[in-house]
Amino acid sequence: MNVTTTRGALLAALACVLVGGSFTANSLLGDYPYAGGQFLRYGLAFLLLLPLAGPGATTRLRALGPGRWVRLALLAAVGMVGFNLAVLAAERTAEPAVPGVFVGCAPVVVAVLVPLLEGRRPQRAVLYGALFVAVGAFTVQGWGRTDGAGIAFSVCALAGEVGFAVLAVPVLRPLGPRLLSTVVCGVAAAESAVAGVLADGSGWLRRPDAVEAGALLWQAVVVTVVGFVCWYMGMQRIGAERATLFSGLIPVAAACTAPLVGTGSYGAAQAVGSALVFAGVAAGSGAALPLMRGRRPAARRQRAPERSLEKL
Repeated sequence: MNVTTTRGALLAALACVLVGGSFTANSLLGDYPYAGGQFLRYGLAFLLLLPLAGPGATTRLRALGPGRWVRLALLAAVGMVGFNLAVLAAERTAEPAVPGVFVGCAPVVVAVLVPLLEGRRPQRAVLYGALFVAVGAFTVQGWGRTDGAGIAFSVCALAGEVGFAVLAVPVLRPLGPRLLSTVVCGVAAAESAVAGVLADGSGWLRRPDAVEAGALLWQAVVVTVVGFVCWYMGMQRIGAERATLFSGLIPVAAACTAPLVGTGSYGAAQAVGSALVFAGVAAGSGAALPLMRGRRPAARRQRAPERSLEKL
């Protein structure tokens, strides 16, 4: 891995760790209106990101055609608002591990889908790494009670996770990570407001209490502003296929932080699953290649004396 890919891998890893830690914040928002919480989260993130959008933002936005604006609207609706709604809906009839297992399969889907959309074959190393990550995510979370509705909404959550990466590929280059994050947060805030009014009427938004405000601030500032920018900066450097491998760190981070608030434990299964995720990320992203290359010169140096003795 060169400097660019190393930075990309670290940025993608940081983004996914932040998202994994956000499940602790989600547990504090169970009584807050869903759409209103999404509106506050993405609306505040949009305001914070606006000064960071970079020079020429207006010109770049005007250059986007109608097709790319539709893609941005779908990215916000499917990968952000829809993803969170699907997870919450799945957890009504299924234990949280069930949607987590489906979302853990996102690296496999992206490793196959992105190359096919670009007219090339999937990379074997990335695909094998994605399989390790998916198995590791399943081991960390386990399986829980569910029904048909829970599985259906979990599949929708998987589609949202995949869409968050795949739908961003064509618009990442013209907009850049910061402007893309700014735009999708603004669109997601507007979509959340519309959904809230239609679903909950006048009760879609209320003043959060101190605990809810702290959780929303964490989600807006840390998970969304920092996490989204890091995610798209990482994806810009290493591509959607390799970046999505790091989504396996989401359940690992969630399992590590759950004991801090008494909502879970970290045992042998979580340790084994974490090791599988790390192995899959290392193999699929290419992080293991420098280690393998570093061993080859040593092997050649050991053979050199044998050759010299044969000549004597």
